Amino acid sequence: MKLIASLTSPYARKVRIVLQEKRIECALVIDVPWDADTEVPSFNPLGKVPVLVLDDGSTLFDSRVIVEYLDHISPVSQLIPKEHRQAVAVKRWEALADGICDAAAACFLERKRPTRQQSADWLTRHLAKVERGLQMLSEELGERNWCNGEGYTLADIAVGVCLGYIDLRFPQNPWRELYPNLVRLAEKLGQRAAFADTIPPQ
Repeated sequence: MKLIASLTSPYARKVRIVLQEKRIECALVIDVPWDADTEVPSFNPLGKVPVLVLDDGSTLFDSRVIVEYLDHISPVSQLIPKEHRQAVAVKRWEALADGICDAAAACFLERKRPTRQQSADWLTRHLAKVERGLQMLSEELGERNWCNGEGYTLADIAVGVCLGYIDLRFPQNPWRELYPNLVRLAEKLGQRAAFADTIPPQ
């Protein structure tokens, strides 16, 4: 297998963390979809990373599909509960964290456009999604040690990656002052090798 990924993509980082937690060997191919010479569209017609290329040449995308596949092919460190209700709860956390990343990425790309071409309404709309999403993450986490249940799951990975992406793209965001419970979770996750090894470049 090989994973086609960008080092700054939060979705690719989520997959890289899952691969490490599951102890699955997988070659990493760095490809930035925005580069003129990118080969990503030849693997994913949507032109997005990550893409997991299987040994038979078939491909999997997007990150939610990939991590569910990976969790099923190795019994090590089960990250999605077998019980359906709990699995849905974990996937809900993932959807919320990924959605915050979607909104943050939309803002980041909009701000890369020339100032006169940027849409203030677009930025306001998506930044509001980020703020509401972070607030819900904090409210849902409460004083628990982990996002879902009593142990580490894909929910924690998705949330930790989301918080890391906010730090990368919007370091001025005050989530660390507003949500100390998210800070505690992020610091605990940061001590895990899989998180430390996948910190995106500045």
